[in-house]
Amino acid sequence: MVRSMERGEENMKFEHIVYEKKDRIARITIHRPDVLNALNREALLELKRAVEVAEEDGDVGVVVLTGSGGNFCSGVDLNSLGDRKIEGGAVGSILDDPARELIHAIQRVPKVVIALVDGYCITGGVEIALCCDFIIASEEAKFADTHVRWGLRCSWGMSQRLPMRIGMLKAKELTFTAKMITGREAERINLVNRVVPGEKLEETVQNLAGEILSNSLEAIAAHKSLYNQSMGYLLERGLELEAKSRFLITDTEERLENFRSRLRGR
Repeated sequence: MVRSMERGEENMKFEHIVYEKKDRIARITIHRPDVLNALNREALLELKRAVEVAEEDGDVGVVVLTGSGGNFCSGVDLNSLGDRKIEGGAVGSILDDPARELIHAIQRVPKVVIALVDGYCITGGVEIALCCDFIIASEEAKFADTHVRWGLRCSWGMSQRLPMRIGMLKAKELTFTAKMITGREAERINLVNRVVPGEKLEETVQNLAGEILSNSLEAIAAHKSLYNQSMGYLLERGLELEAKSRFLITDTEERLENFRSRLRGR
């Protein structure tokens, strides 16, 4: 389904996302509900462009990133990899490059980005949410890092950002077990800012955006830059290590084929 967005006289077409603007809030929605908003290359490129459009729009003060169909994002669309050979558990530059560019855009934009999380927020979805300035989730939200389930290794910054957020012990527990946790557990371990009942999620995010918009957006932009640059001094070398490291992981294809077989059997 194609969704359009308007910016001035420009009418831009998107296939995988929806862009809306109201009351100085830009809302970017991943719109691939048939695959639980899993990410392919095209969706990542569109998300980056939408963040850039919000950045260029002087009337936008807050950006809300969410997903359609009751889910945030189930991570990489493994089917979009096709028959591409995965070596060392890395999905490859076809997805890594646009994902890293999107994450950089989210962190660079001088506006507050709020991840509104309902339903599944899995693996790549967690990596993107971690780059937002706030994560507000519903009690029905479910978080997991499933890289190891499929014989994959992280490559969008999770190895650095997750332990920075929740501590090394909890980060290892989530990653090594690939277990799913509830929104309430995510709040308890500081993965998210706040968890509310599902019926209060939209209201909570709108109220938070209103509180932000009532302040000096220029001062907020300054502080976001300072916070992110300070963290970046520690983060930069870790991200470089993550991107350049190579590993011997030999069971990826077998695990992915088992996944594809289950899909075909549905």
